[in-house]
Amino acid sequence: MLLVIASWLSGLGGAFLGTYLANRRDDPPRSASTLAVVTAPSREVPFGPIDVAAVANAVGASVVAIQRPISSGELVGESTGTGLIITEDGEILTNAHVIGDAETVNVRLPGESEPRQASVTARDVPNDVALLRVEADGLDIATFADPDDILLGDEVIAVGFALDLDGDPSVTLGIVSALNRTLETRIGALNGLIQTDAAISSGNSGGPLVNAAGHVVGINTAVAESDATTAANNVGFAIGVGELLPELEALREQAAGDPIEEGFLGVALAPRRDGGSGALITEVEPGSPADDAGILVDDIVIAVDDVAISGAADLVATVRDLDPGTPVDVMIVRDGEETLVEATLVEREQPVP
Repeated sequence: MLLVIASWLSGLGGAFLGTYLANRRDDPPRSASTLAVVTAPSREVPFGPIDVAAVANAVGASVVAIQRPISSGELVGESTGTGLIITEDGEILTNAHVIGDAETVNVRLPGESEPRQASVTARDVPNDVALLRVEADGLDIATFADPDDILLGDEVIAVGFALDLDGDPSVTLGIVSALNRTLETRIGALNGLIQTDAAISSGNSGGPLVNAAGHVVGINTAVAESDATTAANNVGFAIGVGELLPELEALREQAAGDPIEEGFLGVALAPRRDGGSGALITEVEPGSPADDAGILVDDIVIAVDDVAISGAADLVATVRDLDPGTPVDVMIVRDGEETLVEATLVEREQPVP
């Protein structure tokens, strides 16, 4: 199965006008917003069927189009995606893969025809999230759902600039197909994902997945596609708010000069091939926290701090989200017997965007 990030590269030449207009504008703010993001109170009754038009109209006021010029020699093109306004003073959340290594991008706000220049204030490449900022005030903002209110089977809509089509963003309907999915990426893994069958296409990256109350449950980031050996149909993924809300705070701290630090255990992993859950240890780095804790090749990690580990990617993401210096209890299976060991994590080296 091929996992495709939902961004888009357009034809050559399309970025000339956008770049010209953006360069005419004043520099946007380079700092993160100090305003709090809005989260919904816990729901007390189940949601009914979603009113697609009403919810789309409500959340659409906070959905923006993002365009990143790309050049190679004399050839010029663009990458496009979607973003979500989260503060009235112009802070925007999107995927890190939408903005790449750019320091500024072009953003088109709802109801406007001309792009504004946005600064990239912070990015977390392994977690695929980034913050942008435009010069603005009084913008309509998104409301985030309570993470505990996201239930299997909830109806949701995905909103975003699919395929960079002209006009307003596209809206597709589906359900929450699964919770707490973990997927491998080229630089690690994403966890805390919501799986949905709402159609997600190139250009949707960074756009919201929204429940019947109009609250954002996640931002769309990837879609599974068929390959030579695996069939995939209507399998998309969004980074859930349970992951997003802590990430927002970390990104703001990064924008203020405090770099994001991630935990590192020091093992190489493989998926289990016997039908069981957990992560199979294939290599232990000498002198690493895993080595110091006595973890061995062929051990199977099934839990970290009493949180079940479903597979190799889940272990990568779980450890990465912890701070260096954190002691963790690692439950392993060795020769059919469960054993608890303690490891103290060190800092993980950051990949280049």
